[in-house]
Amino acid sequence: MENLEIYCVTDKEVAFLEKTNYKLAAVGLGNFSNRYIKCDNKDNIYHKEKNYSELTFHYWFWKNELINKDNNTWFGFCQKRRFWLNSRQNFSSNNILDIILKSVPKEWENYESVICEPIILGTKLSKLLKRGWRNILNEPRLLFNHQNISVKLQFDIHHGYRIMDRAIDVMNIKDREDFRNFVNKNKSYNPHIMFVAKKDLLNKYFQDQFDWLTKCEEIFGFKDLKNYDQTRLYAFLAERFVSFWFKKYSKTVEWPWTFYEKK
Repeated sequence: MENLEIYCVTDKEVAFLEKTNYKLAAVGLGNFSNRYIKCDNKDNIYHKEKNYSELTFHYWFWKNELINKDNNTWFGFCQKRRFWLNSRQNFSSNNILDIILKSVPKEWENYESVICEPIILGTKLSKLLKRGWRNILNEPRLLFNHQNISVKLQFDIHHGYRIMDRAIDVMNIKDREDFRNFVNKNKSYNPHIMFVAKKDLLNKYFQDQFDWLTKCEEIFGFKDLKNYDQTRLYAFLAERFVSFWFKKYSKTVEWPWTFYEKK
């Protein structure tokens, strides 16, 4: 049986997960026990956490831990409120620990990566009129099709007009036009910067992602990123990149996940 290591990134202690074999990764300004992996040491970008969110741990893992791992283990990433399920079956258990991923499912046998089941995009007409009016001027038919919109349009509405276009302009040439085509044509994406893969593939993914985001910093910087929709801009860009990259460079399977927050 293949090994599986799950890293859950959180900005506060999550008591119920401390009962599992999950590796808990701390980001943010909270106080954490020694049970949590800190990413403010060695080669790190912890000072960017406000804008990079969980990517600060991903970077630390890539630079400091991945090199020491073997390529027969699956490494998975989730978040404090979003978790992989251990099966496609519907569960009736009220205990989250009964249903979260603990081992490599048999269905993964012929795949190289795992990403979240997709979300279908749409928006309210009122929001489209308020925040997407420039898109409407370029494409008036959006007024009649706002419940089925592209990844690029959704990003324009929520995070700023043409930010995605400008970000793609500085992407490496091997992916630039493929990614532009992806965000313009697709009406869904695989959310949450959650993925599972093995060492070699992860190393290539992290290299491409952080190379791109570093170039994006030269355009957007940090000090002018305000409000929730833009403060975490680099994490939002990465979230759209996950779907594209793993589908282009690996045989990937979309896997169920759940939202859970301890009351």
